[in-house]
Amino acid sequence: MLNSFNTLETFFVFKVSCIYLPLIMKDKILDKATEMFLNLGFKSVTMDDIALELGISKKTIYQHFKTKTALVESSTFYLFESISSGIMFICEAADNPIEELFQIKRFVSDYLKDEKSSPQFQLKKYYPKTYNRLFHKQLEVISECLQSNIINGISCKMYRSEIDVAFVTRIYVSGMLGIKDTDLFPLEIFVPSDLAHKFLEYHIRAIATDSGLEILKNFCNEQTNQSNG
Repeated sequence: MLNSFNTLETFFVFKVSCIYLPLIMKDKILDKATEMFLNLGFKSVTMDDIALELGISKKTIYQHFKTKTALVESSTFYLFESISSGIMFICEAADNPIEELFQIKRFVSDYLKDEKSSPQFQLKKYYPKTYNRLFHKQLEVISECLQSNIINGISCKMYRSEIDVAFVTRIYVSGMLGIKDTDLFPLEIFVPSDLAHKFLEYHIRAIATDSGLEILKNFCNEQTNQSNG
């Protein structure tokens, strides 16, 4: 009976190892690849670089991701889902619509490490199919979040009631993508996090009521004081 139990236990451990160990390795590859793509860019990082960082063979990576394109796509949407979840949490927990936008900006900036390698535009240039899929996913999430933000802002009289929600949403999306264009805003001249803050303030000033502008002013002053402190 004991031998039978030991055999079953060994079989169970073996079965669990066969199922979960490959998943753990796949997640490790995905985490490291995503980190490296963000820091160094999609074009610069090779499969050899990732294998070296992880201390594994390139063959092991190819067992989980058949091509670099497949790994880029998986990393891109892995990152997208993580950021989207964080944004949704902020939308549910924020005190008011203006603070909500700044909290989202800070969260995304921290998560993407200020996009020093301009990953989105490298993705557009070298992996256009993945970029196009990502763009439509981003548009969907940002539009939903921003429309909700604008409607809440109007209801609490921080935003003007006459604004065209659909128009403002698309202008906002266009602007957020535009400031990531390193041809328009070279990294040696513009700091990505500063650009995001300036654009966000520009956006809010365009749609805010007098009371909304006062809240924006107080919020920005508080942020300045915290930074100086």
